[in-house]
Amino acid sequence: MDCVSPSETAPAWLPNAARLYLAHTEGGCSLRELARMEGCHPSTVLRQIRRVETRRDDPLVDEALTRLGAQARTARSRKETPPMTATIRVDRPTADDPTIQREARRILRRLNEPGAFLAVAHDMEKAAVLREGPDGHTSRVAVVERSVAEVFALRDWIGCRTRGRVTIYEITSAGRAALKRILAGDEARQSGQAEAGSPYGDQHRDWETATDEKAERIRYNRAESPLSILGRRRDKDGKPFLAPDLVAAGERLREDFEISQMGPRIAQNWERFLTGGQRGGFQPGSGPLNGPTDARERVVSALRDLGPGLGDVVLRCCCFLEGMEQVEDHMGWSARSGKIVLRIALQRLKLHYERLGEDAGLIG
Repeated sequence: MDCVSPSETAPAWLPNAARLYLAHTEGGCSLRELARMEGCHPSTVLRQIRRVETRRDDPLVDEALTRLGAQARTARSRKETPPMTATIRVDRPTADDPTIQREARRILRRLNEPGAFLAVAHDMEKAAVLREGPDGHTSRVAVVERSVAEVFALRDWIGCRTRGRVTIYEITSAGRAALKRILAGDEARQSGQAEAGSPYGDQHRDWETATDEKAERIRYNRAESPLSILGRRRDKDGKPFLAPDLVAAGERLREDFEISQMGPRIAQNWERFLTGGQRGGFQPGSGPLNGPTDARERVVSALRDLGPGLGDVVLRCCCFLEGMEQVEDHMGWSARSGKIVLRIALQRLKLHYERLGEDAGLIG
C-alpha cells in the first residue's frame, strides 16, 4: 500500500510534526516511509510524532487533531477516491486565509498585554480574551472563534496554563515571535517596501510604529496600551484614575476598531461622519452586529455620539494607541489636561454603550 506525502494530506497551516502524526496514525504511513519522504532518520520522525502525542492533553490540540483525523477517515472511505490518496479536507479557515492572519494580529496583540489570557469553555463556540487589572478586576477585551484558537494551539502560539471546565491559555514565546513577524510585515507594506526587511530579526524587538494622518511616525510598546497604563494610576485618594468600567468602554471601542480593519489611514477622515448627519448604518435597536463592516458602523456610531474633541481623544488614545503627551500636543491642549478630557470622553462612551445594551456587539 502506497503512502502519500504528509504535504498532500493536511492543510497548509498545520505544523510539520502534526502532519507526520496524522500521516502515521490516520494515513497508515510507517516511520520509515515518512523518514524517506522527509529525508531524515526514522528516529527523528518518531520524536516529532511522540511530541504531538504528548500534547493531546491540551483540549484545543486534541479537538483539532480529532477533527482532522475524522475528516481524513471520511475522505479515505469515499468510493470514488482511491485508498491512501484522499486529502484531509478542512471546513474551517486555514492559516493562509486572510481571516487567520487578521485574527492572529488582533488576538495575539491582546494576549501580549500584561495580565491577558485566553479562556475556553467546553460548551462554548467562541473563546474570550480576558485581562486582569491590578485591582483584581477581570474584563473581557476580545473574542475569537474556537476554530481559530485551535490553529493557535497547534502552531504553539498559545499554551495551556490550567485545565478544567474553563481552560486558560497564555501566549507563548513562539506566539510573541509570530506576532512580531506579522507586524513587521505590516509595517514594511505600509512604508511601501517591496519586502519585509527582516521579520525574523524584528521578532526579537518589542516596539511598534504607526502612521497618523500627518504621516508622522508613532512609536510605542505594543505590549501595553495608554489606556491600561492610565487604568493603573491612582488619584490622591488611592482610587484608580480610570474606573474598570471606563477602561472596559475604551477597550470595547478598540476591539471594534481592530475588527473593522480601519487603521489610521482610513479613520483619519472620520470627522465627516460627525458633521454629515445620519447616513444609514448602525442604529440602536437594530440588533447585534458582527464582522468588519458592522464593527466599523459601531465605531462610527460611537464617535458620532461623542462628537469632535471627545471623539478625537478616545480615537487617538484607545484606537491609535497614542500617549497623552502626543494627544495633547496634537490637540493643542495644556500639559496634563488630556487625561481629564479622556476620562470625560470615556464616561460619555460608557453611557453610549449602556444605551445600546445588547445591540453594542459581542464585547460587554
